Amino acid sequence: MFRGVILAATTNPGVSRFVRSYGMRMGAARFVAGETIDEAVLSLRKLNEQGLVTNTTLLGEGVRDQATAMAVVEKYEKILDRIAAEKLQTNIALKLTHLGLDISEELASRNLTRLVEHAQGLGNFIRIDMEESARVDATLRIYRQMRAEGHENVGTVLQAYLYRTERDLDDLLPLKPNLRLVKGAYLEPQNIAYPQKADVDRNYLRLAERMLSGDGYTAIATHDEQIIDYVVNYTHSLGIERDRFEFQMLYGIRPQLQLELVKQGYKVLVATPFGHEWYFYLMRRLAERPANAFFLLRNLILK
Repeated sequence: MFRGVILAATTNPGVSRFVRSYGMRMGAARFVAGETIDEAVLSLRKLNEQGLVTNTTLLGEGVRDQATAMAVVEKYEKILDRIAAEKLQTNIALKLTHLGLDISEELASRNLTRLVEHAQGLGNFIRIDMEESARVDATLRIYRQMRAEGHENVGTVLQAYLYRTERDLDDLLPLKPNLRLVKGAYLEPQNIAYPQKADVDRNYLRLAERMLSGDGYTAIATHDEQIIDYVVNYTHSLGIERDRFEFQMLYGIRPQLQLELVKQGYKVLVATPFGHEWYFYLMRRLAERPANAFFLLRNLILK
């Protein structure tokens, strides 16, 4: 219920104005590594120095004109160049709607190809983030197209709360894919997604087992310690090498757990986004964990 209320409120104009005006002062900076690449680089370097690898995202989505989409591509090229110049252990995660998917699938695919090729020349990697269920088919088509064209430095995301995901995984496994597994952060109807957390968790573990037992690379993206412990035990019992998977968590959430896993010898990636368009990202983070929302409310009261 809490999650649904927060996500529904995201589109409310009054809520949007208030959070955009005061969010950073209320503590949104805990979850967003600044609004500029210079600010983000400081956070990325600090995380790397702690033994954590990172990805970064230029926050934004839902671009609806071609010129803006092209500008986003050019910004990402500069971000990739900056990552290389700074010698950061950082790759890129991006949304296809930021590259023009809502204009046309062909435009998003063309823009993504440009970025994947640019990243390949720098020895880097692009992760295609997954968005709402209505965009899953297009996202997976574009991912398959990238792989069919011979691009190995690209991966995508599957969402455990969607009923369809088990079938999608079946289709992708022959590609030996690089997949991130998440629970899911959007508000979806019950005929599309599991409404109960317990069902999502069970499906997450089923999918994780199949990914880890396959020939690809798996990113276990969760802050849920029960799931993390399960994956640790499962991979150990089957002798799955630690270079076949990693844990992924979000910037500003469970940092001590991130460091504990690194000390145990696991690879941990911290998703570290930045940019001026942080509103929708922040609201999804608040919806995922009540503690995140209480953190901002407490800061509002104290300030």
